[in-house]
Amino acid sequence: MSGISLVNQVKASKFWSNALQPVANAFVNAAGYRKLGLRYDDILREETDIIREATNRLPDEEVYERVFRMKTAFQYSLSHTVATKENILKPEDDVRYLTPLIDEVAAEFSERADFNNIKSFTK
Repeated sequence: MSGISLVNQVKASKFWSNALQPVANAFVNAAGYRKLGLRYDDILREETDIIREATNRLPDEEVYERVFRMKTAFQYSLSHTVATKENILKPEDDVRYLTPLIDEVAAEFSERADFNNIKSFTK
């Protein structure tokens, strides 16, 4: 919980937000996923049950776009190139489309686990 409150404090503080924004931008540029035309949520590991369930809940159009971006990135990787300037993903286009679903599924899984672990007390 302390990590979440720290993130909220940094976002709320204009000083810390301005101080850490160049570091965040440098990290994203070093990751290089935008140069392949991918969004942040495209590079999340699909090996967990939560992310797998969240991707199953995506609308068909978003699934198609996700698969297209991944196939295009794979092609760039095979040819050892990056996207052209017009195909590089812009920061404003890098929206989190899967993260809200992941949060929803994680809450459901947590609630299910809590519900399954209810202990009844008898006298």
